[in-house]
Amino acid sequence: MSVPALQIPVLPRLPTEDDLPYEDGIPMESARHFAQLELLIQTLLPWAIARGDVAVGGNQFVYFSGAQVRGRQFRGPDIYVVTGVRRRERKSWVVWEEGKGPDAVVELLSESTAAFDKGEKRLVYQDQLRVPAYYWFDPFNPEDRAGFVLRGNRYRPLMRDVDGSLPVAVLGLKLVLWEGEFDGIAATWLRWADRDGLLPLPVEVASRRAAASETRAAAERLRADAEQARAETERMRAQTERERAEQAEQELARLRALLAGPGNPNPRKG
Repeated sequence: MSVPALQIPVLPRLPTEDDLPYEDGIPMESARHFAQLELLIQTLLPWAIARGDVAVGGNQFVYFSGAQVRGRQFRGPDIYVVTGVRRRERKSWVVWEEGKGPDAVVELLSESTAAFDKGEKRLVYQDQLRVPAYYWFDPFNPEDRAGFVLRGNRYRPLMRDVDGSLPVAVLGLKLVLWEGEFDGIAATWLRWADRDGLLPLPVEVASRRAAASETRAAAERLRADAEQARAETERMRAQTERERAEQAEQELARLRALLAGPGNPNPRKG
């Protein structure tokens, strides 16, 4: 997929990350929106850390032009992912400092933002930021989810896979629906997945490790029990052998006594 290069305007004395505001004071629309944001970030961060060249941001400003800064008219995406960059702490994403914009963006829809996210904001990602992959998802209406890939100068809608997932080819991942409980809320959530399945939460990793540890401990107990059973069997076999040997010795002694008794003729007297 060929994506036209992002055109970064040359302006005198563009502000740096430290010069720019990095929060707008606007909270997430609901507890479920906040939980969905946390779920996507918590599962993606270990994957990003393992890769070593991925930055993940949530509910942060993304700055891409001097006009945008002057107008203060654009709030950042709910989630953005950038590949091929150095991992470090960032207050916001400043395109002219980083040299590139996000590779993928996810917006969480609400009644108050859906029209803006699907319309004006999508055009910003398409025409100005040139984000290769854009997705939206409504936490209260999971069927309202979509993905777009930038081809030429326009976003083209992505087809869902047979399992309902949306491919995120730029990251080698996909976005899937998952029914479960997170942060005390039972719902249908959007999650990242790779070819092996869901990218796990830290608590799921810990749970799997604990289960694996318990499985290993149970296997070790079974092995120890089997070893003990084999040792007991061997002890009983040795005892049986000793008893048989003792019985054989006793029988041989009895036979010798019978043969040596006074009533027995001596067939070899000279």
